[in-house]
Amino acid sequence: MSDEPSSAERARTTGPGRSRPAEPALTFPDLPRLELEQLLHQLVDRAGEVMATQGRLRGLLRANQAVVSDLTLPAVLRRICEAARELVDARFAAFGVLGADGTIAELVQVGMDEATVRAMDTFPEGKGLLGAVIDEGRPIRLRTVADDPRSSGLPPGHPPMTSFLGVPIRVRDEKFGGLYLAGCRRGEFTPEDEELTRALAATAAVAIDNARLYESTRRRGEWLAATAEVTRETLDPTEGRPLTAIAERSRGLTGADLAVVLLPDDEDTLRIEIAVGGPGQEEVAEQLLGGVVPRARSLSGHVFDTCRPLRLSDPRELHDLMPAVAVVELRIGPVLVVPLLGADRTEGVLLLARVVGRPVFTPEDQKLTAGFANQAAIALELAESRVERERLHVLDERERIAADLHDHVIQRLFVAGLSLQGVASRLAGPEATRLTQVINDLDDTIAQIRTSIFSLQRTGDDEGVRSRILAVVTESARLLGFTPLLRFSGPAETLVAAAHDETLVDDLVAVLREALANVAKHAEASRVEVDVVAETSDGDDRLSLLVTDDGKGPAGGPRRSGLANLERRARRRGGSFELSPRTPSGSRLRWVAALS
Repeated sequence: MSDEPSSAERARTTGPGRSRPAEPALTFPDLPRLELEQLLHQLVDRAGEVMATQGRLRGLLRANQAVVSDLTLPAVLRRICEAARELVDARFAAFGVLGADGTIAELVQVGMDEATVRAMDTFPEGKGLLGAVIDEGRPIRLRTVADDPRSSGLPPGHPPMTSFLGVPIRVRDEKFGGLYLAGCRRGEFTPEDEELTRALAATAAVAIDNARLYESTRRRGEWLAATAEVTRETLDPTEGRPLTAIAERSRGLTGADLAVVLLPDDEDTLRIEIAVGGPGQEEVAEQLLGGVVPRARSLSGHVFDTCRPLRLSDPRELHDLMPAVAVVELRIGPVLVVPLLGADRTEGVLLLARVVGRPVFTPEDQKLTAGFANQAAIALELAESRVERERLHVLDERERIAADLHDHVIQRLFVAGLSLQGVASRLAGPEATRLTQVINDLDDTIAQIRTSIFSLQRTGDDEGVRSRILAVVTESARLLGFTPLLRFSGPAETLVAAAHDETLVDDLVAVLREALANVAKHAEASRVEVDVVAETSDGDDRLSLLVTDDGKGPAGGPRRSGLANLERRARRRGGSFELSPRTPSGSRLRWVAALS
């Protein structure tokens, strides 16, 4: 039989009002289940971390791609700030470019609107926490900016910042600047944020280096184009403005506010030949044009004498080279002065200036400008050589014409005159008189041809007796209505040079100008003859000026002051002055100066 109770017995024992005895609960081991749950949680967490890391790496790749997608330096710096701000979820990002003086010269920022930027009086100079990032050469990560003793405060109007992350940027082992991030939206920046920012900074350094190389290549191309333009204008005789082109192109390529070209005026001064001003500096350029600068006390004179470029952040650093008052009046700040070096001499000086407060000229500005100035100076020398070659060609042609006139025309006229003299000696009466007049006309024609020959042979820079006399006679044609006949007799140049008196020619020219002016004003003459006679008699050298005309003759009455001056000049020279009527009409003026 079975020991188990029957169904009826079970009903009686478990019926209403009766309690059933508790049965033992089923139990399972907990340890394996907990380990499994922990492993599952860890797997989920690691998967989330991997996905987050992949997301951030994809963000870093996108940031790298954005940074290297442009080659212009301003655009590259802005893209670096935008990519870094998005990568670490920061509110503000800025890129500070280090200047030549060790402070931040340029600050590119993103995250602040234009109104906030305008509200700030100044930007950070990089002397506090920002400068420490660059100087120490390592990242700086802070939970709160104000807790760091290197924090020197924010400029007025700057939004408040809490967390901070700064990473230095080096390009080819050269300090370039720093990348700064502030206001992490997740509370504070993490070590992972720092690693990602450092990786982005390495890519940014490459992108900046490429942008700088691109910018340098582009600028060199612009300078080469400017050099070609100046050379073309210099060698083109129709242009006639190479110095203006030099000033304009150099001012535009360097971003200067003022460009000045100075040329030597004499041994002690330089003259401002060209002055070109940028927007707002046009009046200053007009005031400077034509001014004279002493070589001994000026920046330009110093560069002209030493043949070495000079670059200054403030020209008042050299008080002995430029008066401070001139700098203040012109508001000149950074200055770059380069010599115009030719093949064998310094042609002049190119001075570039920026107004106070603008950035200084860089060493690359100096190098490119100096090279451009040297090429421009060589182009100027080539143009001068071409002009000189053409002038020599003209002089050679004039010499040839003068030789032909002297060797052929004058000789034939001279032979014809001798033949007519022989015929006239055998005639008598009116025929002889007319023939004598023809001979005199031939003599006058020979004298005029000799004067023409001398005019052909003289050069523009000739300052001798003959040249200055001829210049006065030529000028008098405008007053007289015709050109006077000019004749020279005797070694005038030799006797004047032997007298060693520089003022003698001045007196002679003054007397001739006064005499011709009187004829033009009072004589109403149709013919004027000028004879300059140099003669030696008994060891005494004399220079005589004879002016005759066929006008009304000398007027009566008291002498005019001009004639009195002529007489005083003659007496001072130990000579004489005489004005007398001429037969049959006109006047005869004779002025004599003793040379010994």
